[in-house]
Amino acid sequence: MSAEAAVFFVFALITVGSAAVVVLARSLIYSAFALLFTFFGVAGLYVLLGADFLAATQLLVYVGGILVLLLFGVMLTHKLYDLDLRSEVTQFLPGLIVAVGLFLILTISAVRTQWVVGPGRTPSPTTAALGKAFLNEYLLPFEAASILLLVALMGAAMIVRRKKDA
Repeated sequence: MSAEAAVFFVFALITVGSAAVVVLARSLIYSAFALLFTFFGVAGLYVLLGADFLAATQLLVYVGGILVLLLFGVMLTHKLYDLDLRSEVTQFLPGLIVAVGLFLILTISAVRTQWVVGPGRTPSPTTAALGKAFLNEYLLPFEAASILLLVALMGAAMIVRRKKDA
């Protein structure tokens, strides 16, 4: 087994194992910290695919933003409302049956597929090319998406701050 395959299997094991902990943990804090390792594993898989921009985005947006926000929200609000942050694992057997069935379907289709392997390529950064594309030919859709996200953020803030007069 090559070193690249070994690194892939390590990242795959980290990602799948921590994703299982996210789903099966009874504590919300344990699930959130396991989600951290899941996001790191996915970023590592992106690096192995040669998608450096996606890996950096995964780390900055998901680990740096969303997960930290989730952890702060959980840690700050559970004392405020005196909540018990334990969840019950419900319907474990049907979920296990669906997961094993899906795994078998994907495995059988992957084994039966004729995979075409081309010549290897040397890894090269993709960030500069994506930046040029965003600021040249895709500038209008990029700015439209940013305005849409800004409006959604403002709408969410207005919904949260709305006074309950009814």
